[in-house]
Amino acid sequence: MSSKNELRKRLIAIANKELGVTEIGDSNTGPRVLEYQRATWLDGTGWPWCAAFQCWIIREWLKDKDVLDAFKFTAAQAEEWRPKTAGAWDFERWGREKGLLVVADADQPDFVLHTADIVTFRYSHIEMISNDSGESLLSIGGNTDDGLGRDGGAVCEHWHPRNTARRYIRLLA
Repeated sequence: MSSKNELRKRLIAIANKELGVTEIGDSNTGPRVLEYQRATWLDGTGWPWCAAFQCWIIREWLKDKDVLDAFKFTAAQAEEWRPKTAGAWDFERWGREKGLLVVADADQPDFVLHTADIVTFRYSHIEMISNDSGESLLSIGGNTDDGLGRDGGAVCEHWHPRNTARRYIRLLA
């Protein structure tokens, strides 16, 4: 059986493979973006997709037999459990409902983040943590850019000051 850390690294690996995916123009759509958006409950395309990207990578991760075993899920249970929200801050509600660790005010340097923890930001955006320096965090997100903003139109990885975080959600404790 794989360690939890190894399983978290597999989740980040899925996200890393998507780095550089871009939407068409400034439209919040495109072939790959539409695939991410289909991982949510919301129909159509053309809407901000940062949460959809997180839903998609979690859905793909849950196809791994070792991940299913770690959660003690069948494929059907994993599909029922996984997030399907199109709202960044709604991930927090989902995490609480699923009994996950959801930490507020975790911008303190002594709170240890794990690879693949989800971070929601104060400006209604969501990404997945790939590294934590204590004062800032490296994360991968969709519908962002090389800066620190949202609605950037690509899958990117970049550093954020920890004080921009709103909540952290731990998928695998």
